[in-house]
Amino acid sequence: MKKVIRNASLVLVLGSFIACSDSEPDIPVIPNEEELITTLKWQLVSLDAMDTLNFIFRDLDGDGGADPTLVTPDLKANTSYTAELQLLNELENPFEDITIEVLEEAEQHQFFFESTVADLSVSYADLDINSKPIGILSTVQTADTASGVTIITLRHLPDKFAAGVSDGSLANAGGETDISVSFTMNVKP
Repeated sequence: MKKVIRNASLVLVLGSFIACSDSEPDIPVIPNEEELITTLKWQLVSLDAMDTLNFIFRDLDGDGGADPTLVTPDLKANTSYTAELQLLNELENPFEDITIEVLEEAEQHQFFFESTVADLSVSYADLDINSKPIGILSTVQTADTASGVTIITLRHLPDKFAAGVSDGSLANAGGETDISVSFTMNVKP
């Protein structure tokens, strides 16, 4: 009962404030809601365009349900690839491309690539308005045959000006993880 009275009192006070204001009322700011990401696609295309590899993480039932499905093709040794990430919410009909929102809020997002694959390097190929990396576009370079794990992490509100963050280090990034996916990777001749 007390809760109802407090809420009614709050409505009366707010109503009086708005009614007495000569200016237009402020439009309420709706906080940025976290988007549901069911799918991460990482497409690598060799510079000679002879190979297109699609690494895919898909978890349509969310955390705690069935295991996600992973597609992890083999990379070629001593090859350069252009790479592009795409984030989707495939529970929407039609599906929602979350990558668009990441691009619209590029200064508030950054992908990080951590790899245990020997001599695999990932370099950023896109920048936000502050000339800081985003990571939707990148280049990937392989060396000799090797195996390991590559973790792709999207951080929301990282400190892009902190030491090492522009170089892809998560250590000082802060922020919140929107998605983190581990791919087992094999580099073959």
